[in-house]
Amino acid sequence: MNLHQNSREMQMRKIFVLFFSIAGIITLQAQHYTLQDILGGKFSARGIKPMESSADGMYYYQTDAANTAVIKFSYATGNAVDTLFNTRKARECTFDTFEGFLVSPDEKRVLVYRDREQIYRHSFKATYYYHDVRRNLVRKLTDNESKQLVPVFSPDSKMLAYVCDNNIWLAKFDFDTESQVTKDGESNAILNGTTCWVYEEEFGVTRLMEFSPDNKFLAFVRTDESEVPQYRFQTFNGQLYPDFYAYKYPKAGEKNPQVECRVFNIDAKTIRPMDVPLEKGGYIPRIVFTNNPDQLAVMTLNRDQNRFDMYFASPRTTIAKLILRDENTYYIDSDFLKTIHFLPDRFTYVSEKDGYSHIYIYGLTGTLQKQLTSGSFDVTDLPMVDPQTNTVFYVAADESPLRRNVYKINIDKGRPEKLSSKPGYNAASFSKNGKYFVNRWSDLHTPAVISLHDAGGKMIRTLEDNADVAQRVVEAGVPRKEFITVPAADGITQLNGWILKPANVDPSKKYPLVMIQYGGPNSQQVADRFGIDWEYALLNEGFVVACVDGRGTAARGEEFRKQIYLNLGTAEADDQVAAARYLGNLPYIDKNCIGIWGWSYGGYNVLMSMSRGNGVFKAGVAIAPVTDWRFYDTVYAERYMRTPQQNPRGYDNGSAVKLADKLQGNLLLVHGSADDNVHFQHTLEYARALIAADKPFEMFVFPDKDHSIYGGNARTYLYKKVIDFYKKNL
Repeated sequence: MNLHQNSREMQMRKIFVLFFSIAGIITLQAQHYTLQDILGGKFSARGIKPMESSADGMYYYQTDAANTAVIKFSYATGNAVDTLFNTRKARECTFDTFEGFLVSPDEKRVLVYRDREQIYRHSFKATYYYHDVRRNLVRKLTDNESKQLVPVFSPDSKMLAYVCDNNIWLAKFDFDTESQVTKDGESNAILNGTTCWVYEEEFGVTRLMEFSPDNKFLAFVRTDESEVPQYRFQTFNGQLYPDFYAYKYPKAGEKNPQVECRVFNIDAKTIRPMDVPLEKGGYIPRIVFTNNPDQLAVMTLNRDQNRFDMYFASPRTTIAKLILRDENTYYIDSDFLKTIHFLPDRFTYVSEKDGYSHIYIYGLTGTLQKQLTSGSFDVTDLPMVDPQTNTVFYVAADESPLRRNVYKINIDKGRPEKLSSKPGYNAASFSKNGKYFVNRWSDLHTPAVISLHDAGGKMIRTLEDNADVAQRVVEAGVPRKEFITVPAADGITQLNGWILKPANVDPSKKYPLVMIQYGGPNSQQVADRFGIDWEYALLNEGFVVACVDGRGTAARGEEFRKQIYLNLGTAEADDQVAAARYLGNLPYIDKNCIGIWGWSYGGYNVLMSMSRGNGVFKAGVAIAPVTDWRFYDTVYAERYMRTPQQNPRGYDNGSAVKLADKLQGNLLLVHGSADDNVHFQHTLEYARALIAADKPFEMFVFPDKDHSIYGGNARTYLYKKVIDFYKKNL
């Protein structure tokens, strides 16, 4: 093993030496790659198969290459120690492969699924089977004809809760029985244990259902979306008559789903509501039991999302007590709720109360014990807490907003220890209890290197080095990004960006420029990490490409991040305009031939920039753009804008539709007709406004494609069209 590891490291050093030695020559040569090379993954870094940690954090589960078996490996050695499930050897197994799995805490059962059917962006339903490891026997989870979703094992592994047709079911393995827990579930009306579209999209949660540590209660959130307005759109799919897809989608200022936390007593078979205060239209984005079975942490946000409350609710009495309240002048980032980890006598929480996102330690009574991290930087993730050693593992943008480092810190001693060793972008995923972690590192010029480390940061082995990808990048003469800084529209703030120039650029000539961007709140496009995307194909056509993160983007503290509050679309657009003017003054840029490109929020930013830029952009491409925040969902739009009733001026000022008559430059609008996120309505209403203003534009619709516009040659067709548009108009 050590010899193998050393061999891999020597290979990597050779590749890096080759990479950097040839890099200087590249600028004298033309690049040799195509759009299809990029889209086909020739320069894409590989990942690894998901590694699911065992309950003790010493082992992990992984499927084999063919998805026919679930194998148990040792973190320490990387060797297989057991096969928990094998389709070819299990008794009464009626299938050869499966798509995913879940292992019970005691490893006596393996749940696998097949025939996955996507619901929204993250959620899916499937046909589940469970494998009794001791008996080597496979059974279908349920005889119910409908597919199942969001299954979860009880802590003692003797039960499994899951959702079917919007109702919760409970399987008891020892008795080989299943029972229906809720009976009021109804599509587009009542959801039990699972989440609606807006919760999934904006809170990133698909299951709100948890067992108590003593296996006596099952807590869940009941969602009533019956009064939420329904959105419908047509789907065609080559049929003679179209179908209609209908789902509940609360647009800004409209009725929200009503949510309630309930608890099911497993022995008594009773359901009671938890007495958790929640204003009308408020949110319950997360529920989780502490180590105490009588303490269910119910986390709530008011509708304006500027007040976070966490209650401890008793499943026995249903009484709830307020433990933590965090209020913010602007809004509470709901991602912070995922940073709450419970130890026996305290818990962690990330807050921006000192102007940056930092870790705080609270006692279980809600008393603040200490601020664990501090400084002029943001903690961006808190993936793990080890309760045995009182160690907190976190990720921070401490060296630079462009970089991420992995740290650990003891709660009592309070001295951070850096675990990542290479400057660049580090992302860590931990085994349970933090005994091991997988680190994914890259920098601007190096494809991802994925490695396994112990809790002290010592590297155990490399899991993927992507050395062949690095080699192909060098051989193809792919140009390298350069970091730049440009002034914001306020004339004071310096913005981070990168620029790409063709390999054979002539500094005495002037080149057209295409600016790509996203610009949404707390997003980040400019970072010290590797990525080769479609925009590299523009270099083959003689374009320079640049990207600038404007005000409102991530990892630069609360003041920078929240300047856009109540005024989406103005500062972001003005910063793109200011960046374009700055870049247009570079000696090799033709200031009269500057284009801008963006998708989703980036598409919105294209429209706002072309309307507020006084002609600085000659051409723009807006893909699936938001055009008026009144058309978008409550959680996202109101987090940054409040409701249209509260902030009509902000909605008007940030409406691309209302600014359509100010548009200057050649515009290509692109949208998928089946976009469930940013509805096709956005583009249609913007087109209507352009027509009314007598503004010429081009428009292209991808039939039956959602927000990603993916599949069936769509991406290749899209980017060819975009490149051709810029060639004609710049």
